[in-house]
Amino acid sequence: MMQTPLTVGSLLERAEKFFAKKQVISQTHDKLHTLTYTEIGKRTRKLMSVLAELGVQKGDRVGTLAWNHHRHLEIYFAAPGIGSVLHTINIRLSPEHIIYIINHAEDKVLLIDEDILPLIEKIQGQLKTVEAFVVMTDKAELPESSLHPLYSYEELLHTGDPAFPFAADINENDPAGMCYTSATTGKPKGVLYTHRGIVLHSFALGLADTAAISESDVSMAVVPQFHVNAWGTPFACTWFGSTQVMPGPRFTPKRLAEFIEKFKVTITAGVPTIWLGLLKELEQGNYDTSSLRAVLCGGAAAPKGLIQAFEKKYKIPFYHAYGATETTPLVTFSRLKSYQQDLSDDEKLEERSRQGILVPGLEMKIIGNDGEVAWDNQEMGELCLRGPWIASEYYKDERSENAFTDGWFHTGDVVTVDEEGTIKIVDRTKDLIKSGGEWISSVELENALMAHDAVFEASVIAIPDKKWQERPIACVVLHEGYRDSVGKAELLEFLRPQFAKFWVPDDILFFDEIPKTSVGKFLKRQLREQVKEHYSLQQ
Repeated sequence: MMQTPLTVGSLLERAEKFFAKKQVISQTHDKLHTLTYTEIGKRTRKLMSVLAELGVQKGDRVGTLAWNHHRHLEIYFAAPGIGSVLHTINIRLSPEHIIYIINHAEDKVLLIDEDILPLIEKIQGQLKTVEAFVVMTDKAELPESSLHPLYSYEELLHTGDPAFPFAADINENDPAGMCYTSATTGKPKGVLYTHRGIVLHSFALGLADTAAISESDVSMAVVPQFHVNAWGTPFACTWFGSTQVMPGPRFTPKRLAEFIEKFKVTITAGVPTIWLGLLKELEQGNYDTSSLRAVLCGGAAAPKGLIQAFEKKYKIPFYHAYGATETTPLVTFSRLKSYQQDLSDDEKLEERSRQGILVPGLEMKIIGNDGEVAWDNQEMGELCLRGPWIASEYYKDERSENAFTDGWFHTGDVVTVDEEGTIKIVDRTKDLIKSGGEWISSVELENALMAHDAVFEASVIAIPDKKWQERPIACVVLHEGYRDSVGKAELLEFLRPQFAKFWVPDDILFFDEIPKTSVGKFLKRQLREQVKEHYSLQQ
């Protein structure tokens, strides 16, 4: 067979050739842009020539601090297109972590959305390797800033070459992209993505039994482009010629609902907190969502009530997927098998609430205390993975030794697997609760609580216990209409028939808001501190 390299640039080249008229619809701070793939291609080529003029060379890191819009999409292809590395930086991290990430990655150029300039201005003096700053704005004039040297993205493009070629000397195993973990503990960890890994991962997103992304789709990635490359959807959608709708900076559930209706979005992707917010907006408004064929949910387990509301009330198919920064990220996808269509509604919901089966191309094993666990839906173990889009190490990080051993990535996620091969995320290893020598899944308790009509959000954590080692405490946010009518006793009574007695939380605390990580997951570390403070004040 011919040995032809799998490269990121070839994805956009295909869109230019075969989908020239298809569109990217992009919301920025000041306006809504509509560009064809021909225009995106020319702008990307101009950007490649500009980056080369700024001194970016093969292997150099090009950092972005930006929302979901067309300029960010152009950088997705321009940086790898000249052999450098796209480094998407999570703008919701603390300044300390952002400083660490930029210095650790050794970014040479930063491309920054205008509203994020103040953040970088405050830390510029601590950035050791950055040689140029580029601001992305719709305004004609360069904003006042202490950053130096500062260039305008659009002004640079005016000087660029629209026929600049994609580099021909790229090895498919060269790095093309880079992301850092969101660092719930310790410093963020860097992961490099190769051209080959990104292309193969894009193939996986187009499979009929996964996201089935195709030319006929109108895709709206709500998951940020700085979070595992928006789950790889910008690469796949460009390659397959999908229309892309990019919701831009600081979007609201209202904007998402309006965009779904206006642009007839067919597929969208995000974390459960996004879909909880959209669900509330759909309940308050009157939107046409009939175009949607799929809502993809990942990042955390979706409550059954959320799945049921989308599918039963709004007739919107809702799909669970699972992955991680280290896995590019798609690992599993949950679809009912052909012979499971005859299951009862409750059985179907149970199946759909699981994280699904392994996508083609990957391997997994589940390791418990005594080796690989049985596929009996009972025995718990840590999920380990390997495959062509799974990282083999962290970037210049000694923590690789713990996470990557014997050719496998140890995810830190505790799962069960049933006889069908369907996995269910039980917990993170660090969030499992051990009570009297028995394990309790915080995730299962959270999902059960969020199935109650009154509960908007729920997070379950462990607190130390002299007798049992640890005991679960539930932290709950109620829907506004229930805050005066539903209390601890009702929720505990709701849980008791569903779980063994020792699983039922010792207490339920009510919050106005549960703290979240930069990518919308519950921040249990901070929640534990708040609960600890609550009980210390009571003593």
